[in-house]
Order: sequence, then structure tokens, then C-alpha cells
Amino acid sequence: MTSQPRAKRRILIVDDDQLLLQFLSAVLSSAGYETQEATSAEQALAIIEKVEPDMALLDINMPGMSGLELARQLHAETAVPFMFLSASGDSDSAKQAAAYGAVGYVVKPVDAARLMPAFEAALARADEIRHLRRTEINLNTALAAGRETSLAVGLLMAKFQSDRNTAFEVLRDHARSNRRKINEVAEQLLAAEEVLNSLHAAFNSRLKGK
Repeated sequence: MTSQPRAKRRILIVDDDQLLLQFLSAVLSSAGYETQEATSAEQALAIIEKVEPDMALLDINMPGMSGLELARQLHAETAVPFMFLSASGDSDSAKQAAAYGAVGYVVKPVDAARLMPAFEAALARADEIRHLRRTEINLNTALAAGRETSLAVGLLMAKFQSDRNTAFEVLRDHARSNRRKINEVAEQLLAAEEVLNSLHAAFNSRLKGK
């Protein structure tokens, strides 16, 4: 059985400079990405309303709604990660970009040699943030589903000196690999721990009696 080809990552490029827009689209397309182009923030929002991209490249200075205003709206109303294109490379501009939630920042004029490393680093950062959010949502759902899961996660954290997310992921993956519900595995783990504690107490009692 042949595997299905992996879907291309969809990148939205927003810039009022048509030549730069075409250049960026060509560079990213040649690197294997699917690109969409918008010459204004309003056009970008219309595109995002239909299909959310994996990443958006935003020019900071555009007529009408600026890239910063667009970024504020994306951050508040969507899960679309974004990076900025700016004519200014000063530290204040970079700090402002970070404050708006940007995962990357590229200074114009843009060339392919500088764009791709910055873009791929930003995309990796966006994927990391998306994963952490998804894990937190899954974790909160699981913990709310039953006291046993919460206790089992705490038990794994204590036994293996682990953080909460890792403990939950190990418990979840074990349940999936055995085709069982996570709360069932949690109950089994807690029961086993109770048995071990009882045996430990019995051993100590016997050793003291000798």
C-alpha cells in the first residue's frame, strides 16, 4: 500500500508591493510550500476566513489596515501564526513585533538566502507553540474527565521526576498503544501502586519481626 503524499504547508503572504509579493511567493513555492497572496490586510482576512494558513508573512507598513493591526486581529481571533516583514531593523521594531505575538521577523530588502532560514525557524516555533497549546487542551480535558487520570499523572511525575505534560503524554501513548481508555490505564496504575504499597508495608512488618 502506497502512503499518501504529505500535504503542502499553506503560507499566506501579505504585502502591498506586488513585485515583492511575487518574489516571496516564488521563493517559498520553490521550497515546497503552497502560497497565497494578498495585497491588503482586508484581503488577507477574507482569505483566512475561508481557509486558515499554516503561517502568514505580514508587511508591517501597508495602506489602510497596517500589518500590526492585522497581527493584533489574528492574535485575538484566530490561531494563525505570523511573522513580520519590515523595512526597519532596529531593536524597537523587533520588540514591537514580539509584543504583537510574531514568531519571526525579517528585514527588507529580502533575499532568499536570508529569508528561508528565518522563515523555517519561525515555522518551527509556530509548530512548537501549536503543539504546546494542543497538549494543554488535551491535558485539561483528560484531567477534567476523571480524578484517576489526575492522580496517575501526579504519580508518574513523582516516580520519574517528570513534568506534567510529559507524564500525561506517556500515560496517553501507553493507553493508545494498548487500545484502552486513558482513565482505565490510570485506574490500573493506581491499583498497582496501592498493591505495591501494601506489599512494602508487609515486608517491613516481617523484617521487624525477625
